[in-house]
Amino acid sequence: MSRIRLGMVGGGNDAFIGAVHRIASRIDDRFELVAGALSSTPEKARASGKALGLAEDRSYGSFEEMAEKEAARDDGIEAVSIVTPNHVHAAASAAFLKRGIHVICDKPLTATQEDAEALRRAVAESQALFVLTHNYTGYPLVRQAREMVANGDLGEIRVVQAEYPQDWMTDAVETSGVKQAEWRTDPARSGAGGSIGDIGTHAYNLACFVTGLKGAELAADLQSFGAGRKLDDNAHVMLRFDGGARGMLWCSQVAPGCENGLRLRVYGTKGGLEWAQENPNELWYTPHGEPTRRITRMGAGASDAANAVSRVPPGHPEGYLEGFANIYAAAAEAIRAVQGGADRDASLGLLPGIGAGLEGMAFIGACVRSSESNAGWVTL
Repeated sequence: MSRIRLGMVGGGNDAFIGAVHRIASRIDDRFELVAGALSSTPEKARASGKALGLAEDRSYGSFEEMAEKEAARDDGIEAVSIVTPNHVHAAASAAFLKRGIHVICDKPLTATQEDAEALRRAVAESQALFVLTHNYTGYPLVRQAREMVANGDLGEIRVVQAEYPQDWMTDAVETSGVKQAEWRTDPARSGAGGSIGDIGTHAYNLACFVTGLKGAELAADLQSFGAGRKLDDNAHVMLRFDGGARGMLWCSQVAPGCENGLRLRVYGTKGGLEWAQENPNELWYTPHGEPTRRITRMGAGASDAANAVSRVPPGHPEGYLEGFANIYAAAAEAIRAVQGGADRDASLGLLPGIGAGLEGMAFIGACVRSSESNAGWVTL
């Protein structure tokens, strides 16, 4: 497979997630970064492009300029990564989608529901792919957990518990020049959700991806513990799923001692599963009435679904970057399939798309509405 010509919007100097996307896109040698609009100001954008070795005429001052000029080139980009703060996602994605350029966008989908609906229409009107980087769905043992649930190994699902605690916003880091905290605590750029949008959507997506369940109702209690902080930094959410299963979700960015503690527990009539992102190469499975079993990535008991997205032998750590890379590798396969005439939606396979993005936005909106009504139950 020839490399896909990739552009990037956002992700310039001092941006964390842009570098992650660039590494992930290169791991399987499926993409080549050839163009970018890497910052919100033309000067910073071009400085970032120079630092990354982009040709001067392909380092743009805005995504609008980039979309127009790249679409006019014979060797223009085939896909673009959108790695900006949330409020830019919709307009940037739409600019490329309408020109037939495939979009790989960071989550959550957008900052507002209005923007989410506009992006939904843009995806529907385009022939190009839209991929949302819920990267934890790319972990091998997450794929195995999903397969085990689908195969009935856990029986009928009764209880789902998801959590995602961090501690990096325990202090008011948004007031001390931490760029990543500044925009995440600004409703104009982040949207209505703070921790629920940034990491709660990951926990919710993971719960739904593994179990195959859809949320029906929730009751949420959102807190902003940081003095003067406008968006939530901690949330407790009770969930009711279609079919009767119950769930709980906790996300926090003010939990000292927690670095990136995404964890999922699923319990059914025949057994239970537990997976933790900080130890991603092991999955704990307990058939009811039997001893707990430790399943390792590429080890005895690992499934074909897990092995298909593993790269290195068992016992070697594999995690965050490789999970992201699995999303990019699948996106590359889907892009080439669509270019070869395959059906766009069918080509997505397990890739998160506009549907997963809209579900995340519904989750954020429902959490905010519930918390505003004293944690009352609201529908998703």
